[in-house]
Amino acid sequence: MKLIFLLAVGSALTYISRYNLEPVSINLGFYSFSNVPIFFVILGSVLAGLIFSYLLQLLRSVSIYFELRGKSKEIKLGQGEVLELTKKIHQLEIENVKLKHTGSEMIDPNAL
Repeated sequence: MKLIFLLAVGSALTYISRYNLEPVSINLGFYSFSNVPIFFVILGSVLAGLIFSYLLQLLRSVSIYFELRGKSKEIKLGQGEVLELTKKIHQLEIENVKLKHTGSEMIDPNAL
């Protein structure tokens, strides 16, 4: 599949380059390039756009990673709090049962 895609892209680039060989001048600030085929300008623009979009996507991925990392810490704190509250509820239930049955001493083998 990748080979077919690369062949199609290569064919398209060959077709475009065949009809876009007119020389142009490029001015980049203080630098000037003359007699550059317009195909290279087109190809350079496409590559610059792809690189720029890749960098933006990479930046977004890093920010999402840190956001998820923060949420993961919040979840762990919440799970710890739930565990502590569950222990406290179990101890209070044991104490409640002891208060109802004041005559006999109850021992729970599952007590934490």
